[in-house]
Amino acid sequence: MMRLLVLACGLVALSAPPLLAQERRVPTQPELVLSYAPVVQRVSPAVVNVYAARVVQQRNPLFDDPIFRRFFGGPGGGPSQLQRSLGSGVIVDSSGLIVTNNHVIEGADEVKVSLADKREFEASVVLKDQRTDLAVLRIKDGNTHFPFLDFANSDALQVGDVVLAIGNPFGVGQTVTHGIVSALARTQVGITDYQFFIQTDAAINPGNSGGALVDLAGKLVGINTAIFSRSGGSQGVGFAIPANMVRVVVASAKSGGGAVKRPWLGAKLQVITPDIAESMGLKRPAGALVANVLPGGPAAQGGLKAGDIIVSVDGQDVDDPNAFDYRFATKPLGGKAQLGIERGGKPQSVSVALITAPDTPREEITIRSRSPFFGAKVANLSPALADELRLNSDEGVVILDVDQGSYASNLGFQRGDVILEVNGEKIAKTGDLARASDRQSRTWRIQLLRGGQKISAVFGG
Repeated sequence: MMRLLVLACGLVALSAPPLLAQERRVPTQPELVLSYAPVVQRVSPAVVNVYAARVVQQRNPLFDDPIFRRFFGGPGGGPSQLQRSLGSGVIVDSSGLIVTNNHVIEGADEVKVSLADKREFEASVVLKDQRTDLAVLRIKDGNTHFPFLDFANSDALQVGDVVLAIGNPFGVGQTVTHGIVSALARTQVGITDYQFFIQTDAAINPGNSGGALVDLAGKLVGINTAIFSRSGGSQGVGFAIPANMVRVVVASAKSGGGAVKRPWLGAKLQVITPDIAESMGLKRPAGALVANVLPGGPAAQGGLKAGDIIVSVDGQDVDDPNAFDYRFATKPLGGKAQLGIERGGKPQSVSVALITAPDTPREEITIRSRSPFFGAKVANLSPALADELRLNSDEGVVILDVDQGSYASNLGFQRGDVILEVNGEKIAKTGDLARASDRQSRTWRIQLLRGGQKISAVFGG
């Protein structure tokens, strides 16, 4: 590249008069007015500052000791403290529907938004989706029409496209930075379940989370979510959730659902490592390997088999399971998706129905009986819940949450633990666990599934 540049300069020098002899002139006014200002003026009214507050009770760690609690009593709560978080958001509907990051408003007791024109409104949380780290808010003012941004087709982005990032970095107020799309389909970032990010070198800093990434047409191409930084400041590597994924979450919020509805494959996928590719005779380690297929699910009904390699979804390439998850999750429900696969070294195609995972009655309960599960909130593990929690099992009873400081918390039970047996009794439903917990026992033998591994534990009564 440097040789070509030097050669080109040399040709100019041979064909042009000396530099000192060239005519100098002042640039004309039209040559100076090259600006992103028209785009910024159009989109900035739809970008808001998000203020979230929650009351946290300061806890004395001595109250975690049951002997201390026995002698001194009380719940162990100390004085309350107000914690605040700051982020950004984007209005995506004239009624005042706002998209931001879930981590901006997580656990908030109160949420307020501030518009670019200094107006402030209270906002309610309509939907939270931890899997994408997105949340949808609604401004509590039904009589006002708000400026909003239209969604762009984020799949049409190309590396090198110019983008603008708008948000509230460090709480200094609305700020605009510009850069280019430096990479697409980043799948090894480790931020959310759906690893498929737009990477940009537009300066993104703390406080930009939930803000807008827009193209030069003024359309929303992504929601700024994270930065790669060793110091906490921008180092030119920012990540945004693609607009096509944001669109799915917003559609679920508009439909009135409490959770995002996505297509369910009914199969477990595996990364193709270089060793696996070599053993299968593949030219390169690309695609998503089907590890197993659940009976009766869309994959099984469509003819997908264990050992198949998914290489595309509706003609769009799939390099790994994360790319497949994104492509499949952004498909509209109700139709079918054509999966390009390789089976036995030969290309084939299968048609898979785009339906949601079945969700049997969860029957959520919190165990309050004197047992190792005291303080654990549990539910029946359906295919829908297994998909939500990224579990390989779809039978049994799963822990959804554990009260802080409870017996279950002190014993180390975690969200996502699947309870299989208690004292030799198989646990299939929440009612089974409730009955097992009600029985008096001096010794508790528990078998559970955590991270795909069976664990056996024994606790004294």
